[in-house]
Amino acid sequence: MRHHTLRSLFGLDNDAAVTGLSADSRRIKSGMVFAALPGTAMDGRDFIPQAIENGAVAILSVEGVKASVPVISVPKPRLTYSQAAAKLHPGQPETVVAMTGTNGKSSTVDFLRQIWAYSGLNSACFGTLGVTSPAGYKPMTHTTPDALALHQTLSDLAAEGVTHVAMEASSHGLKQYRMDAVKVTASGFSNLTQDHFDYHPSLQDYFSAKARLFIDLTPRGAPVVINTNDKFGQHLVEVCEGLGHDVSQVGWAGKNIRIDEVMPHASGQKLTLVVNGARHTVDLPLAGEFQVLNAVAALGLALKTGVNEVKAVEALGHLKGVAGRLELAGTKEGAPVYVDFAHTEDGLDKLLRSVRPHTAGDIIIVFGCGGDRDPDKRAKMGRAAAKLADQVIVTDDNPRTEDAALIRKAVLTGCPGATEIGDRALAIAEGIRRLGPTDCLVIAGKGHEQGQIVGKTVIPFSDVDVARRWLS
Repeated sequence: MRHHTLRSLFGLDNDAAVTGLSADSRRIKSGMVFAALPGTAMDGRDFIPQAIENGAVAILSVEGVKASVPVISVPKPRLTYSQAAAKLHPGQPETVVAMTGTNGKSSTVDFLRQIWAYSGLNSACFGTLGVTSPAGYKPMTHTTPDALALHQTLSDLAAEGVTHVAMEASSHGLKQYRMDAVKVTASGFSNLTQDHFDYHPSLQDYFSAKARLFIDLTPRGAPVVINTNDKFGQHLVEVCEGLGHDVSQVGWAGKNIRIDEVMPHASGQKLTLVVNGARHTVDLPLAGEFQVLNAVAALGLALKTGVNEVKAVEALGHLKGVAGRLELAGTKEGAPVYVDFAHTEDGLDKLLRSVRPHTAGDIIIVFGCGGDRDPDKRAKMGRAAAKLADQVIVTDDNPRTEDAALIRKAVLTGCPGATEIGDRALAIAEGIRRLGPTDCLVIAGKGHEQGQIVGKTVIPFSDVDVARRWLS
C-alpha cells in the first residue's frame, strides 16, 4: 500500500500518516481513520471514544462532531469514505460491469462471468454469493460490500490478473454511496418489484436508488443493457437515452435481443433468440423463464464488452446455475427438489410459474417469511403460493426478533388451506414425503443462506443440505 496522509486522502492541512480506514470502531488500530457514519440501526458517532482509544488519528463524520483528534467534517461522509477507500486500495480490472434490479442480479453477474471465461477472458464476479474468480471462491457479507471491502476486492482482483469483473449493485449500496469511486464501464438493469420496504419509504425512492447507477455512476455514452419487461425498465430506457448512453434493450420485447421462443424440457429449455436481427437457437441447461431473462441480460452485457456474438450465444449452452437460484438439491424417483432464494411475492410468482412447464404432476412448495422485515408481503406471498402451487407448506424463515407463529399466521391469511409446520427441517421432510414421480418440490426463501436467524442468534441451517439428508 502507498504511503498516505490526512492531506493526500482528505485534503486536510495535516501530514499525519494514515495506515488504514474503517467504519467499525473495533477494527481501528494505531494510525487509522475512523468513519463515524450515521446509520439507521446504529450511529457511528456513538463509537468515537472507543475508536480514539484504539488509536484513531482522525474522525470522518458529519458537521458538528467534536473530538480530541482532527475531525474531517463533510456533508456526505459515506461518499468521502468511498473516495478515500479507492485511494487506499487503488487499481481495478479494466472492465467493470455493475448490475442492479430486484431479482436476478446474482445469476446475471455469474452468467456474465461464465460467458467471458468461455470466450477466454480472465473474469470474476461478486455480490450476495461472494467472490468467484480464477483463484477460487471467497464468501462476502453484503450484496454490495462496504466501500472499503469493495475497493479491496477490486484491487485484489486486478492484482490477480482479472481483466473483466461483474458486480451486483444493491439499492442500499447505491443509496449509501458505496460504489461512487468505482470506474463503471457498463451497467445493467433486470427488473423492479416490491422489496426492501423496511429501508426504502416508497417504490419511487427504491427506483431512484437503482437509477443512481445509470444517472450518477455510469459514464455518458457507456453501454447499458436494460430488460424492458416492466414499466421501470421502459422508463429507464428513456432516462438512459436522454443521458446519451449506448442502450441495449433485451427480453420478450427486447429491440436488441429478443426472446422469440422457449421450449421447456425436463433438464432445461430450448431457446430461439433474435440477436441484433440474427436468429440463434441454443439449449439452455437451466429450468425457469427467469433464468432465460438472466441469460439474455448477461448475453447483452457480454456483447457490449467485446465478446463475439456466435461465441457468446454458444456459451449459453454451457451455463451452470448459481447456488440457491432454482438449485437442484436432488430427486426422488425422478421428481426434482429445488432450492430457491425467492423471498418476495414477485420472486415466488416467477419461481412457481417457471417450474410449471417442467412439471406434469403437483408443485409442492415449502416457504415462510422473514421477521423484522416488510410485513405487508406476508399475505401476498401466501396468495401467490395458493394460486400457483398445488400443495403449500408454510414454515419458518428467519423469524429474527418476531414471534414465528404470528408470522406464519399472517402468511396463512393468504393461503388458508395450507399445512403449517413451524420446524423448517420437518416441513422440508414433509414436502419430500409427499413427492410423487411426476411432482416437483420447491423450497423457497433461503436459497444459498447457511443459517436460520432466531432472535439475534444464527443457527446453522442449509435448505440444500437438509433436503439432501432427507432424500438420502
